Amino acid sequence: MYLAIIVVFVIGYLGIALEHSIKINKTASALLLGVLCWTLLIFGTQTIFPSLNLVDSYSFISEELLTHIGEIAEILFFLIGAMTIVEIMDAHEGFSIITDRIKIKKKSSLLIALTLITFFLSALLDNLTTSIVMAAVLRKMIKDKKDLWLFASMVIIAANAGGAWSPIGDVTTIMLWIGGQITASNIITEIFIPSLVAVAIPLAIFSYRLNGDVEITILGSESTVNQLNKASRFEKYLVFFTGVFVLIFVPVFKTWTHLPPFMGVLFGLSVIWILTEILHKKKNDESKKALSISGVIQRIDTPSILFFLGILMAVAALQTGGYLTQLAGLLDANFKSIYVVNTLIGLLSSVIDNVPMVAGAMGMYSMETYPVDSAFWELLAFCAGTGGSILIIGSAAGVAIMGIFKMNFVWYLKKVSLVALLGYLCGILTYMVLN
Repeated sequence: MYLAIIVVFVIGYLGIALEHSIKINKTASALLLGVLCWTLLIFGTQTIFPSLNLVDSYSFISEELLTHIGEIAEILFFLIGAMTIVEIMDAHEGFSIITDRIKIKKKSSLLIALTLITFFLSALLDNLTTSIVMAAVLRKMIKDKKDLWLFASMVIIAANAGGAWSPIGDVTTIMLWIGGQITASNIITEIFIPSLVAVAIPLAIFSYRLNGDVEITILGSESTVNQLNKASRFEKYLVFFTGVFVLIFVPVFKTWTHLPPFMGVLFGLSVIWILTEILHKKKNDESKKALSISGVIQRIDTPSILFFLGILMAVAALQTGGYLTQLAGLLDANFKSIYVVNTLIGLLSSVIDNVPMVAGAMGMYSMETYPVDSAFWELLAFCAGTGGSILIIGSAAGVAIMGIFKMNFVWYLKKVSLVALLGYLCGILTYMVLN
């Protein structure tokens, strides 16, 4: 039974990694994996916990499951709240405030501009949402398929790097922030420059290769709803800047109240919900639904939320069973340097999702071993966030862009992976030099 959980975990991960080959959504595989790991854990209690009698072991596992579900729920509620705020901003066409101002024709200059926008926007929002927003921009601006894929690749790299230095920019940094391993101010000051280097190296290489001009086709933002349902200019600006403010306010809220970050997000969601209800209360039902939280919340990526639930449950089962403690001992025995350990974690996160990698590291190492804001946690945030750019399937942003533009895995491997790896390693070296 002890070995069975590891076998199921590996098979489950293969199911997630080979999602497109086996034609089964990775969320389904993740949920099944999470449930099976805990089921095997409960059936193997006598083997895994020989010191406990049957009743006590059942009680122990049930309590551990509830404890982990509480911790996982904090992340899920945070994601739901943040994603809803972004959706309501998008419903009011708030992102056109950014896109309508991009009028650069030179390809290399345009690449630099879009990369910087992605880098900073990802820190304010999150890498997945930012990549989707920027994909919409690229579709309007870039016609040539080769250029489009290259621009999209830089969006992936910039979105992941931008999310690494912000406490709300990536699921993994959210996990570390909620878990108390890092503080908001420290992760920004310590990881910003390494993240910028991880973007600057690929950006310099790709912009050097680009020649000529690109025709700008953005003349105004196109609405996805009926013209009558469009928000006014005042409403667009008000909702956009309110949304940005409430997202930025989350770290401040946590500092002031000492409540978990998801409470700050829910506070921001309630504020923008009340605001939009007041703004549109006199409109007809169709217009009000298109521009209200109750309407846009249906567009939330629920499968992604459930995917995180399943994968974090599976990792929690390994933690409860003591597997991660053994892995920590193995890493400590063979690799004494935190730089080597985190570099390997980042490389592994390009093959499998970075969420379980960080969750595993959080379970492997206690706060007594590495206290809050230690170099280990800071570097873990950077490596897990930026390492996923090495392969297109290594991050949520990469998978999203891959699906939107039908990008080829082999093309990315040949054209982008080595450049992304170079930026990743230079970012690590930058962190080492600064520290």
